[in-house]
Amino acid sequence: MTAPLRARVHVPLGDRAYDVEIGEGLLAEAGALVAPMLPRPAVSIVTDEHVAQHLPRLQAGLSAAGIASEALVLPAGEATKNWADLGCTVEWLLDRKVERDDLVIAFGGGVIGDLVGFAAAILRRGVGFVQIPTSLLAQVDSSVGGKTGVNAPQGKNLVGAFHQPKLVLADLDVLDALPERQLISGYGEVVKYGLLGDAAFFEWLEANGPALKAGDRAARLHAVRRSVEMKAEIVARDETEKGDRALLNLGHTFGHALEAATGYSDRLAHGEGVAIGCQLAFDVSARLGLCSQEAPSRVAAHLASMGMKGALRDIPGALPDADGLIELMRQDKKVKAGQITFILARAIGEAFVTRDADLSVVRQALAEGLAAR
Repeated sequence: MTAPLRARVHVPLGDRAYDVEIGEGLLAEAGALVAPMLPRPAVSIVTDEHVAQHLPRLQAGLSAAGIASEALVLPAGEATKNWADLGCTVEWLLDRKVERDDLVIAFGGGVIGDLVGFAAAILRRGVGFVQIPTSLLAQVDSSVGGKTGVNAPQGKNLVGAFHQPKLVLADLDVLDALPERQLISGYGEVVKYGLLGDAAFFEWLEANGPALKAGDRAARLHAVRRSVEMKAEIVARDETEKGDRALLNLGHTFGHALEAATGYSDRLAHGEGVAIGCQLAFDVSARLGLCSQEAPSRVAAHLASMGMKGALRDIPGALPDADGLIELMRQDKKVKAGQITFILARAIGEAFVTRDADLSVVRQALAEGLAAR
């Protein structure tokens, strides 16, 4: 019997440091991994209707270490990141008499991780939590780094807090149950890491992306590990996004505006918005003469080879005009003194943060993309 594939990435944040465990069979070992952090053998789990299929495996893993658990199951989808479901979660945890030294488990994708992390941050002024991400997007990005929050009518992730988890368990087994669209949406965040700071990783993805998509565990392990390593390095330098951490938002200024324009609906998943946003960022960068014309073409070719959405024409239904999309970008949480923050690129693997992008060039890129629909 071969040993399960495993990797560990440490997030070095002083007294808030934690490990990200990546690999096969981690749900079965969750109890043993969490037990040393518990003052009493009980945890509260918050998940959603889609992920609840995996609850018996997680609870069995906890029971094996003598840990009792109760679970709250929320509706699935981006619409759950709202005030009402946040309040419901906090009140449920209070009803369970969760104490400050207890642990709450966020068991789900990015929506559950963000909402439950925020609930833990505000419950009794800060309760510990463990991230057990069940989507590729959450495993490579949102479960690491301590960003938590909910959406507001004015925009995405505008209400939240930085609250680091105590542990992250990224079980590769659960990825097998993801619908292909959700898996590929999460891959948008994987591509982002290669594009923002590791050209060799992007080249590896060009060669190995299809195997990852097809279920190759070794490829998935490498992609998750490298993405988490890159995020951990950046978060350690800039935990609260005063500088370098904004690089992690490559594709997000455009992507969040597109998500708002589509009403946070099934028309556009978050990772799809990020992928399209990365393509737009490279398109704008090339138009500004910052990177070669070959770079955006290479990005587009890889997204197409993976069967991903990569352009405005790939979004179904009506969209605002270019000025309308730019107005939505002005609600981005990175806006400073009224200036939109863009993450642009000098080359694949060489992104940078700027508030000086020529909006007329951005408007032209958006207008041409919309005209091609």
